[in-house]
Amino acid sequence: MALQVDLSGTVVLITGGVRGVGAGITRVFLQAGATVVTCARRDPGAPVEFEGRTAEFLPCDVRDSAAVTELIDTIVARHGRLDTLINNAGGAPYALAADASPRFHSKIVELNLLAPLLLSQAANAVMQQQAEGGSIVMISSVSGGRPSPGTAAYGAAKAGLDNLAGTLAVEWSPRVRVNTVAVGPVRTESSELHYGDEAGIAAVGATIPLGRMAEPVDVGQAAAFLASPLAAYISGATLLVHGGGERPAFLDAANVDHNAAAAN
Repeated sequence: MALQVDLSGTVVLITGGVRGVGAGITRVFLQAGATVVTCARRDPGAPVEFEGRTAEFLPCDVRDSAAVTELIDTIVARHGRLDTLINNAGGAPYALAADASPRFHSKIVELNLLAPLLLSQAANAVMQQQAEGGSIVMISSVSGGRPSPGTAAYGAAKAGLDNLAGTLAVEWSPRVRVNTVAVGPVRTESSELHYGDEAGIAAVGATIPLGRMAEPVDVGQAAAFLASPLAAYISGATLLVHGGGERPAFLDAANVDHNAAAAN
């Protein structure tokens, strides 16, 4: 039998799962056979589908603790369980740290760090009562492990999210596994806002060792693996989905023929 991710019979909540990276994650989980519930502040209009299977949608402001409690309660009332939480909702517009207001910074940290904590607490309360426990996956960013100019509060929040995941993996074991997917640049329908036109997107892709930016499905497949029985002994881990990372700038700046130096 081929080794594959089969999530049939499981119930999965994907925050921000209606567009961009989140929609890609949703499609992967639908493909894997899971019952998928997505949430966002606003109804996207058209549901996310994959080959005839459709994700449910529930409106929720993930920064609102009462709304989060209602969301989890509704999922359990409808489906009787919650097996996996994918904390994907997040993001930040470009703003230099010196220019952004205290309220701006507070909102970014609230969305990218405190909201995943709220959701994880509510999901854990359900999962701890299930014989099979559950799995929580944080969708983080390489910005949490390196300088993040233009998105300082976002990078700091993602660093906090990485630490939070490791702590929760210890506190909530052995019933609930908690892991992180740290994502590099991803090509989505809004990539031009961050990277410019097609030439800019291609130029960014060329800086990545694998020669391209990630697609949302790449992130989804990593998350599905961590949620699956194939990762049953993986908790407190960070899975890098960044195509090999970033080429160190000094290699291009140095006035050295590295091929000649290696030959000598």
